[in-house]
Amino acid sequence: MAVIPVDIAGRPYEVHVGSGLLPRLAELAGPRLRKQRVPIVTDAHVHAACGATVEAALAAAGHEAAWRILPAGEATKSWEQLAATVDWLLAEEVERGDHVVALGGGVIGDLTGFAASILKRGCNFIQVPTTLLAQVDSSVGGKTAINTPAGKNLVGAFHQPSLVLADLDVLGTLPSRELLAGYAEVVKYGLLGDAAFFDWCVANGAAMLAGDAGLREYAVAHSVAAKANIVKADERETLGLRALLNLGHTFGHALEAQTGFSDRLLHGEGVALGMVLAARLSARRGLIAGSDADRIAAHFAEIGMASEIATLGLNCDGQALVAHMLHDKKMDAGSLPFVLLRQIGEAFLAKDVDLAEVAAFLDAELTR
Repeated sequence: MAVIPVDIAGRPYEVHVGSGLLPRLAELAGPRLRKQRVPIVTDAHVHAACGATVEAALAAAGHEAAWRILPAGEATKSWEQLAATVDWLLAEEVERGDHVVALGGGVIGDLTGFAASILKRGCNFIQVPTTLLAQVDSSVGGKTAINTPAGKNLVGAFHQPSLVLADLDVLGTLPSRELLAGYAEVVKYGLLGDAAFFDWCVANGAAMLAGDAGLREYAVAHSVAAKANIVKADERETLGLRALLNLGHTFGHALEAQTGFSDRLLHGEGVALGMVLAARLSARRGLIAGSDADRIAAHFAEIGMASEIATLGLNCDGQALVAHMLHDKKMDAGSLPFVLLRQIGEAFLAKDVDLAEVAAFLDAELTR
């Protein structure tokens, strides 16, 4: 098992990455579980796959699981589910010193973390991510949020977990599409700051996705360590460094919005397409070689992910996609910075990108 420290000033915690962690939940959480009843927020799919294991682990240590089981899917990150979850936690008499367990993917982690951040002005929570995307990205760093009609993750808070337990065994229960979607966030760490890791992904990504346990542990632990270093340096995204983690997300969120935040396009699929678009826009601006942008697209295509937005059949133009970007959280004084690439392994925040240029670029990509 790998243990990665996240050294946030005043609120340090650890991320445990390895196999067999769910059966050890009570042991690893230790004194954080102060009461007999342990409140756990999850979704129906995860509960069916992991609920019995969690209940047995808690029962062996004298605890009892109190379940809130939500519908699976992005639509759960809503005002309605947030309010209902907070009411449920209050009915469970959760105190500030207690820990709520978020058992699931990014949707459950985001919703539960946000609920914990506002419950009694802030209580504790433990992240137990069950998807590759959540293990390498959303469970670490303390960003919590819900979606609104205006856009994705526009209402939320920075609220760090007390512990993250990433059990690699649960990845074996994921559909191939979910696993691929999470892999996009693994590749992201190579593209934004570690060219050697991108090379590792090209060489080992297919075998990792096929189930090689050693490669999975390395991919998750390396990604978590990369994010931990960035979060440590810029926890609240005030210095611009943490904004680099949004590589591909401005384009990806616009694509998700255009597809109605539905299963038509998973978040990780949108991020993968977004990174291809960010690379191609970088090449269009003379920042990186076109062959490098092609290499990124080719890698996603080789492992079985869409690498062209034209294949989505969006029935819109570039201006419609840009309109979604106007609600991006990075908007500043009416302008939108874009995370672009100077080379594979070197991302930066470009503040001179005109949205009319982006719309024209997207028009060309939609008919590519």
